[in-house]
Amino acid sequence: MLSQAVEDLYRCPKNFIDLGLNGELYAEAGYFLFGADTLCYGRSCFEASGIDTASFCYDALGDVKAEGVKVRLPFDPTEIIDNLRLERYANDPGMKRSFENLARRLYYQFRPLTSLSVRKRVQKFRARNWKERSFPKWPVDTTVEQICERLLLLAIKARGVEQVPFIWFWPKGASGCLMMTHDVESSAGRDHCAALMDLDDSFGIKAAFGIVPEERYDVSGTLLELIRDRGFEVVVQDLNHDGRLFDTRQEFLRRAAIINSYGRKYQAKGFRAAVLYRKPDWYDALEFSYDTSVPNVAHLDPQQGGCCTVMPYFIGNLLELPVTTIQDYTLFHILNERSIDLWKTQIALILEKHGLVSLIVHPDYIMEHGALSVYQDLLGYLRDSREKMSIWCALPAEIDSWWRTRNKMSVVMDGHSWRIEGDGAERAVLAYACNVDGVLEYELAQAPVAR
Repeated sequence: MLSQAVEDLYRCPKNFIDLGLNGELYAEAGYFLFGADTLCYGRSCFEASGIDTASFCYDALGDVKAEGVKVRLPFDPTEIIDNLRLERYANDPGMKRSFENLARRLYYQFRPLTSLSVRKRVQKFRARNWKERSFPKWPVDTTVEQICERLLLLAIKARGVEQVPFIWFWPKGASGCLMMTHDVESSAGRDHCAALMDLDDSFGIKAAFGIVPEERYDVSGTLLELIRDRGFEVVVQDLNHDGRLFDTRQEFLRRAAIINSYGRKYQAKGFRAAVLYRKPDWYDALEFSYDTSVPNVAHLDPQQGGCCTVMPYFIGNLLELPVTTIQDYTLFHILNERSIDLWKTQIALILEKHGLVSLIVHPDYIMEHGALSVYQDLLGYLRDSREKMSIWCALPAEIDSWWRTRNKMSVVMDGHSWRIEGDGAERAVLAYACNVDGVLEYELAQAPVAR
């Protein structure tokens, strides 16, 4: 259904968004615009172009037509949004991808024989041209949100109304959501977990710890119990962190079965792949409720791409909680920055769209000299922002539970007004998307609850 992705994001009244095609889609996918600031990838009713000619792209907004309440488009928005969220625009079966796969295998084969300084030089070399990449947009890409906002505004105009009710994105009217995660990559990181929990607790923030089940370090039941008993969360991080989880479908399925067994053993609802390697089309083999492996924009990561959204989204039955900010290791050792300025910029851009601020901080690196004070600055900034802006600070499992619950709610008429119906509706807040001089703005039906 053309409107499915937009309806899933907003949860507005059923059938309010009525979309249709105004022509036959080309067989070949390419890049095109949907407004001057929104670059899309996929099939359209007019010939699209390569990304290198993005400045001369066809703008599909000029071919949108209204027929009564129906908005006719020269593309399928759900297909386009899926192409972004699942990074289908980055698929390249040719030589470049084959070379990258070979280089990655060689890197991980010789990684145990190299020093940290050598690995940093290799990583910097791989990321050397990152500033030249125009898509996704650095430092935060919100293309999916821009598409959805534009489509909802078109639907409002076609209906001849000024606003439409919808279910606000976060419980109790929170302006955005904050999720802290700690990937534990070595025995040193494991041994720092307790101290890191103390530090997080001192700022009122709980986090999820990504535990590598095999080869990297011993995982004791005592460690897992400590994490859970203190109100933190355990996430399964890969199998052995060797970077080869997705080498072949057959090997992935073999490893996925073992990973799933560790998920049950660790009582973990979530998964993250090592180094944020990913193939979303294979995720149906994972028996977890949510995944946290897809970056918003991945210019500085070994696997480039990005999902171009700051909101959770479903990949089949698995909920994706995207990584929306730069990792501490990348900030410190690839960009050589020792401040929270980039984090602050990213957080501001994410919260402009009322999105999910998702952070990865490693106990392996953050306890280093000079890094710890930067992390303390970040925690202080998050604490102050949470209080000033009514941000929901939650564990990944809590976000997963909320998003699934919200996905089953609906907005229904109640006399001359609207109400939210469904399990968990007492935590939900009714909001309105309004046409204000041709710009979509949001209003809450009630003030957010102090957090």
